[in-house]
Amino acid sequence: MGTSRHAVNRLGRTVQHGWERLGAHTLVRQGRDLELLHRATGFAMLALVTLAPLLIVVAAADPLERGGFALWLADGMGLSGRSARLLTDIISPPRKVIGTTSVLGGVALAVFGIALGGSVQNGYERIWGLSAGPWHRVWRQAVWMIAMTAYLYQEVQTRSLVTGPERIALSSASGVLFFWWGQRFLLGGQVRWSDLLPGAAATMLGLVGLRTFSHFVFTPLIVTNAISYGAVGVVLVVESWLIGVGYVVYGGALFGHWLLAHHGLRRRTGE
Repeated sequence: MGTSRHAVNRLGRTVQHGWERLGAHTLVRQGRDLELLHRATGFAMLALVTLAPLLIVVAAADPLERGGFALWLADGMGLSGRSARLLTDIISPPRKVIGTTSVLGGVALAVFGIALGGSVQNGYERIWGLSAGPWHRVWRQAVWMIAMTAYLYQEVQTRSLVTGPERIALSSASGVLFFWWGQRFLLGGQVRWSDLLPGAAATMLGLVGLRTFSHFVFTPLIVTNAISYGAVGVVLVVESWLIGVGYVVYGGALFGHWLLAHHGLRRRTGE
């Protein structure tokens, strides 16, 4: 009995020592200081009320007619079968949405969309310990939103052009490039390209993991929620997925910064 207790205590000390040596406690503390879950929830709310309507308009105006916004969303979440059809039935708007979108509505979408870009920029600035950018940098947030819409658009267009390993490679490369450029652009070039690459790669890996999780968990959950709660249940699943996306976007950048600070990836330049 005493020997077993001693072995357990020794294992506990070994795990604790490895945890501290790895620096994981620092990563956890930084995530708590950043209010990672709170930011991810805010990201999901802004994405639902700004990015989703914007993408609906873009999808409705798509001259290639690749299935509309619901198909975009189903592809991003990794849904298939009945769950994808339910999402399409609930979310797909009529094509005349582009004709009924007023100029004022478009301006409102742009303004609130910039708020999403501002939220992501503020998160990146907090991660890197930078002061908030001046108000006239709002154009960066607008350009970032346009670039993200273009990135999501090309992700959907390549769905029917390439499949299998080729699409995985193309999607991974374009995702890393977008998040690499996005950090650099929103931070106003204050952080070196080489320092931002680990965070971009971690973000893309996180999105791949989230898509896999969504395929196995959210696919049956959408069907169950649709039966129990109707359209509201489906929207709740989509919102939960968006929270996961926000968590990965901020968490990936934070993980990249942690790697640089605690595992010798930062150049020794006396910083």
